Amino acid sequence: MLLLGATFMFLYSLALSISPAGWARSWQVTYRWDHWLGMAVWLVMFALAHYRARQMLPGRDPYLLPVSALLVGWGMLTVWRLVPELGMRQAAWLFIGTGLLTAGMSLPGDLAFLRRYKYLWLSGALALTAATLLFGVNPLGYGPRMWLGCCGVYLQPSEPLKLLLIAYLAAYMAGLQPFIVLANAPIPSRPLSTSALLPLIAPTLIMTGLALAILVVQRDLGTAAIFFFLYAAVVYLSSGKRRVLLVAGAGVLLAGVLGYFMFDVVRVRVEAWLSPWLDPSGRSYQIVQSLISIANGGLIGRGPGMGSPSLVPLAHSDLVFSALAEETGLVGVVGITLLFAMLTIRGLRSALNAREHYHRYLAAGLTALIAGQGFLIIGGSLRLLPLTGVTLPFMSYGGSSLVTMFICLLLLMLVSNRSEHFPAPLYRPTPYLQLGGFLLVSYAACAVMALWWALPRGAALLGRTDNQRRAIADRYVQRGTIMDRNNLPINRSIGEVGELKRWTEYPPLSNVIGYTNPTFGQSGLEASLDDYLRGLRGNPGLTIWLDHLLYGQSPPGLDVRLTLDLDQQRTVDDLLDGRIGAAVALDASTGEILAMASHPTFDANRLDQQWETLVNDTNSPLLNRAAMGLYPAGKLESLFPDGFGPLQIDPPLQLQMAQPAGSTGEVDTPAAYSPLQMALAAAAISSGGVRPAPQIVAAVNTNLGGWVPLNPLASPVQAIDPAQASQVALRNKHPSLPLWSMVAQDAPGTGEALTWFLGGTLPGEGNPPYSVAVALEDDNTALAEEIGLTILRNLAGIEGD
Repeated sequence: MLLLGATFMFLYSLALSISPAGWARSWQVTYRWDHWLGMAVWLVMFALAHYRARQMLPGRDPYLLPVSALLVGWGMLTVWRLVPELGMRQAAWLFIGTGLLTAGMSLPGDLAFLRRYKYLWLSGALALTAATLLFGVNPLGYGPRMWLGCCGVYLQPSEPLKLLLIAYLAAYMAGLQPFIVLANAPIPSRPLSTSALLPLIAPTLIMTGLALAILVVQRDLGTAAIFFFLYAAVVYLSSGKRRVLLVAGAGVLLAGVLGYFMFDVVRVRVEAWLSPWLDPSGRSYQIVQSLISIANGGLIGRGPGMGSPSLVPLAHSDLVFSALAEETGLVGVVGITLLFAMLTIRGLRSALNAREHYHRYLAAGLTALIAGQGFLIIGGSLRLLPLTGVTLPFMSYGGSSLVTMFICLLLLMLVSNRSEHFPAPLYRPTPYLQLGGFLLVSYAACAVMALWWALPRGAALLGRTDNQRRAIADRYVQRGTIMDRNNLPINRSIGEVGELKRWTEYPPLSNVIGYTNPTFGQSGLEASLDDYLRGLRGNPGLTIWLDHLLYGQSPPGLDVRLTLDLDQQRTVDDLLDGRIGAAVALDASTGEILAMASHPTFDANRLDQQWETLVNDTNSPLLNRAAMGLYPAGKLESLFPDGFGPLQIDPPLQLQMAQPAGSTGEVDTPAAYSPLQMALAAAAISSGGVRPAPQIVAAVNTNLGGWVPLNPLASPVQAIDPAQASQVALRNKHPSLPLWSMVAQDAPGTGEALTWFLGGTLPGEGNPPYSVAVALEDDNTALAEEIGLTILRNLAGIEGD
């Protein structure tokens, strides 16, 4: 089995080495090689440990060492991939840990040195842990001071304290066997009640209570929770008293309630667990990013070195599981849970077959430590439990934790080597089966929870604005170009792979086309067309799947052609320059938007430098007034004798649009419409009463079919009678041009004056017919009429004034 683990490690290391080629989609890159040093250390040290185990421990459980080796190696490579400096340190701790493991195989199998001096071992560990209250440091330079040491070498005493607490409890409870055996024998001579058990275990309560008190003062509450679990597990396994579980459960609830009200860290983590979406960028940032990371892994993962798990805070330690899930997907999650489940089964099997009760309780306690702590942090990463900040056994970065786990492994191997033959009497195996069942069900629940976040909830999580992986992908994957109707670029990606950025060729359209920015997200058509521009739509499913498999990314994006005409757009923008307002020009027969302008506007290329100014500008340059601005209709309602019918239906568009406010039938709420809606109403007049379906996206350039037309999202509507449309047009006919037009004002003479221009070609005379709407936030009818007529003449090719 160790050979299978070595094969996996080799392939994983190879994948990490070539991952830069996957990011760049080119072999001309700088490859990763430094982690092979860690791979070499892992291979040599575990080969030596395996060889030594075959000599010294021939009767050991054959699965404990290979399973642990795979977990250690997998975790080390993940840490190395995230923070190479820490990966190198983890390899050094691996060297030390395996060295201790190999040397310890020659220890006496009866482990009498642990049992005989149980108080001395535990007291020393308690003293070291208490010393952190006076001399504690934090390697990061901030946060809880739970370490001892200096100069880059640190010890977290609470890690070996877990192990020594188990050794103490196992030794003590083994000494109570004469009483427990009498109570649990087939014909008990003297039942051991719970009240009688309490005085017998009083010393363990005192010692464990001291450990818990130190941890609570330290605010190492995650480790305190593990101690509580370990104490309950060992006492229950040795005594068989179910009331121990009831008391432990009540104690957990009481501790949780008290901790919530007494400690800010507990309150923050509980609130983040229950309602992570209320503060995703603050208190819940870590768990939300963990869930996004798991969702990004999907079914098969992004591939080793191909994800972005470094976006998760403390991904190398507390949340290494999330990093593994992102790069190996549900396949990796199931693999990890199966490995921990196997350790649980083999550890409890060794306990049940142990020759002595001390060995039995020790092996069961160590198994509960490894499996219970693993479930605690995996469950926290998946929001199955509150986050506790403990390490994932064998896999997280941390020298104290890793060396402690190696010693746990050593003790399990020593116990299992003396198992199989002549096991100690066991009158009630039920507690062991219950503990094993609980731990196995817990890991199964973790796998199901990971499935939930990765698949059913995956799309929602990955679509969140705080998912920075989309911005990272935009730096490496060419995003599609947005073009006008003549294939002139409007927005495109420029730069080299790894440094790609979005560039706007025609900045005045920034509040219409929108932006894709790593800091401020997306807006406009950049947001609504994101799936096409990102290559997730319009490509064959097999192409998307292969790119995901090979590169951990989507395929290059597809170009999109709009109905906008940059020549007409420049004319409209020049006319509105320096004004506040909006204008829309349509092909009245097809609904194609030929120009859409909103002023003032901004330059998306300078968004990073101007963001604060833009969001505080009272003239709202970020707003697309043409589609989102609502203006009172005023006297334009009189344009339609039978009501404002053309505006009563709000058609969909690939652009965010404001809903019309009010109607002609509502007295208290005046009707308000956007310039786009007014242009559609005007189109109904110029096209003989038919209001077209608006369209701004014309086609997408697919790899297989070339330019594929995209149909409007709605259908044309017979808004008014053709005769009525002709009457309206003739009644408002321009005296010297083959056009109809109307100018109206709202609130003239006030500081909030608005001037509307509505016009178009005459029904039956325009080929094609055109319509224009202009909303000018100014008390100037002449200017509004000049702007509107100029746009119309330019569209229809009409000379003269």
